[in-house]
Amino acid sequence: MFKKLALLMPVLLIAAGPVEAKEIKIGYVTTLTTPASLLGKQMKLAVEIALDHMNHKMGPLDVKVLFEDDAVNPKQGKQKTEKLLKKDKVDLMAGYIWSHVLGASAPMVLKAGKFFITSNAGHSLYAGKKCHKNFFSAAWENSQTPMAMGELLNRKGVKSLYVMTANYAAGKQMLAGVEATFKGKIIGKDLTPWPSHSDWSAELSKAKAAKPDGIFIFYPGAATAKYLTQYRQAGLDKTIPLYHVFSIDGSNLPLLQKAGLTNVLGTQQTQFWSPDLDNAQNKRFVAEFRKRSGGVYPAFYAAQAYDTMFLIKSGVEGVNGNLKDMDGMRAAMEKADFPSVRGKFRYGKNHFPIQNFYAREVVTDKDGNWTVANRGIVLKDHETPFAKDCKL
Repeated sequence: MFKKLALLMPVLLIAAGPVEAKEIKIGYVTTLTTPASLLGKQMKLAVEIALDHMNHKMGPLDVKVLFEDDAVNPKQGKQKTEKLLKKDKVDLMAGYIWSHVLGASAPMVLKAGKFFITSNAGHSLYAGKKCHKNFFSAAWENSQTPMAMGELLNRKGVKSLYVMTANYAAGKQMLAGVEATFKGKIIGKDLTPWPSHSDWSAELSKAKAAKPDGIFIFYPGAATAKYLTQYRQAGLDKTIPLYHVFSIDGSNLPLLQKAGLTNVLGTQQTQFWSPDLDNAQNKRFVAEFRKRSGGVYPAFYAAQAYDTMFLIKSGVEGVNGNLKDMDGMRAAMEKADFPSVRGKFRYGKNHFPIQNFYAREVVTDKDGNWTVANRGIVLKDHETPFAKDCKL
């Protein structure tokens, strides 16, 4: 009897011991319907490319990504996040294009004790007062890119500016960002409903009458084509230079080119990344993206989504696949020691990147495709000013 029990003990100990994870499940919320889906589909393709580039492995673990659609709706985004957490039992959450969707979803994820990694939305509160040990950004804080634009406008000698922006959390933060660095005078502000607003005739008439040195806009995705069409119809393309952030990129430039909206060529923007940045990871990513998308250039949305996966991979490999070691994963991700399409960067104490911001110009490439080209650093190793409010 005792001999049989002795023989069984190793088997019983093995059965009672911890079961090692063989797979990491990542919930990924983005926009896969509505006209804004051209952004989310770029992100989804970038995630798929990243998975292929890492052979669908993070350390010893296989990787499974579960995508869900927020439809640019905070309520739906929250519902999809809850589904991924409770029904699909994902190990961590990533994605999120929109700041108001992030604002509705992030508290639930953080309360559940999971990592939340934003691939785009840079809600300012989460860079400051609401910073959290398990919240990471693979992008930027909302005000940083327009802060770079304000500095670019200063360098170009712009003295007066008219601002038009989408009226939601990110749009207001875009306005605050450009106001923080622009040394000239903002002579007009229009915050228009988002995403329903599609007729800017009244706003454009006011801007035309104000005669600013430039107009600054924030209208992401498909809305940009409508805006540019009306901008040209109002005759402003020949009289007032247009500057933009998060509005014109690889995601919608093919549509603008097809529509013949040549008034976008030569316009300038600011961004943390450019498809022509000279580093090995970026070259590999851009080449593969264009191959799979029929020649379309990746937008920064895609670049951030690609980096998101390698950030997570660095955390998983830092603990050799032990997903229960949250402290170890966090410490590994804080190092930002992974091949990023932006080149070297580092994290601040609030887990938002400290990185360069560049001027970019809309140009035609050697094959006749519209894209953006790097025109030099505007802000070097820039950290969001909201970091001072973070108590981590």
